[in-house]
Amino acid sequence: MELNELRAQTRDLIEDPTLTFRQRMHRLATLAENALEPPQVSAACAEALEKRVVCDMFEGNAPHRPRYLLPDFAKLLREGSTFLELGPARDLDEALTHLLIAYSQTPSITGYPVWLGDVDTLLAPYVDDVSDEELHRRLRLFWISVDRMFPDAFTHANLGPDDNRVARTVLRLERELLQVVPNLTLKVDADRTPDSLVRDGVETVFACGKPHFVNHSMMSGDLSRGYGVVSCYNSLPAGGGSHTLVRLNLREVALRHDGDRRGFLEELLPHYVELTAELMEARIRHLVERSGFFDHSWLATDGLLHLDRYTAMFGIYGLAEATSIVLEHEGIEARYGHDQVADDLAHEIVEAVSRLVADRPMPYCEGTGGRALLHSQSGIDSDIGVTAGTRIPVGDEPGLLRHLQAVTPNHRLFPAGVSDILAFDETARRNPDAVVDVIRGAFRTGMRDMTFNLDSNDFIRITGYLVRKSDLAKIEHGARHDSTFLGAGAVEQMHVDQRTPKRIIAHEMGG
Repeated sequence: MELNELRAQTRDLIEDPTLTFRQRMHRLATLAENALEPPQVSAACAEALEKRVVCDMFEGNAPHRPRYLLPDFAKLLREGSTFLELGPARDLDEALTHLLIAYSQTPSITGYPVWLGDVDTLLAPYVDDVSDEELHRRLRLFWISVDRMFPDAFTHANLGPDDNRVARTVLRLERELLQVVPNLTLKVDADRTPDSLVRDGVETVFACGKPHFVNHSMMSGDLSRGYGVVSCYNSLPAGGGSHTLVRLNLREVALRHDGDRRGFLEELLPHYVELTAELMEARIRHLVERSGFFDHSWLATDGLLHLDRYTAMFGIYGLAEATSIVLEHEGIEARYGHDQVADDLAHEIVEAVSRLVADRPMPYCEGTGGRALLHSQSGIDSDIGVTAGTRIPVGDEPGLLRHLQAVTPNHRLFPAGVSDILAFDETARRNPDAVVDVIRGAFRTGMRDMTFNLDSNDFIRITGYLVRKSDLAKIEHGARHDSTFLGAGAVEQMHVDQRTPKRIIAHEMGG
């Protein structure tokens, strides 16, 4: 970057009246980082990055903190922290205070914590002698504090899979407070999670678009040492996290295809998967070997983060467009989500990428066997003409059962997360038990993550995170939540507010 350009951009940020002090400082830091040279890669990789066939998610030129951190907050509460000068938490007040202090000192790609932990499990040892009324009062203050202190919708808390007072209180608070932060996931287990808790979650979605639901049995099977759902809907090893997220634009790969299907799957796709992996490796080595995050961070020295529980996320997006382009070369006009020939090819492409990623060693990813985890990346606000992850294009979604049949076979291949957002109409409000049946049935048939929203509340689910329509309406005057700026771009560019709504009729679901 030229010095004059750097000065001009710095001046623009300093003088931008729509930014809060914290937002301005974060952008200035990013600008300074990007004045440095990025980690060195081959000419072919650099070209793929420049043309956005491979995308580094604009993480910055000098990786100095992991993208996602999932600290062992249970250890913090049990043992305290040397760095923070905290002893073990002895009661609910101390537990809540310890957590807020630790969150404030936990970095991420956003500058805010992306994971608040399994909040109900963390607080369970401290609530036995606390009345329901007092629990509600104290958690309400805590929940408000989280939103005001960490105003970014990628800050994510987990509940479940077991039923408990804290989980129920949190869901009640979500319906009362209608906050953007924190993002929320309910872990659902076929045997351990009662329908009444899932229904409580469903009723909460009706009010505020949260929680997201995750298939706990499938996730536990893939990440057996424990996991958390962070940021949007990304599942990662607890006590570790992800060094980086680099994604491959399958649409751009397909546009470079001019032969038969075999050439795409066996030559072109492996070439670009390797270039993506090369960029990931360069960024990981810079973070670990040059920046030395795991040598000096208090989270590592206090034993809350462990390098050997870390992984990296290999993301893909644009599957719908890639499928249509490859089929066009075969003289076939078909759409993913509507035609079986397109669905079959889409699944074949995902299978091929999954095998390639599983075969490619990745340094400092001992948390997942020395390999990266495949992730269905949900898009960013600058994506134009390309569909997020492995989703069906917005506005072109088929009916509910056809939609689930098309996307579900992909889910088993994405241990780092895959989200297909379903838009329901007002029939869902009249049939909450039918929505519970949809979630249960989807998980039984192999779906990993389930997310839905209603158009009638104040929330829009952008990808895996939420923004309030009321906040978007006044964004020209600025926004308290940093993620609102991204949400505005996604609404404008990706039209995520135009998903095709689905009707929910109780007798049609049948469990």
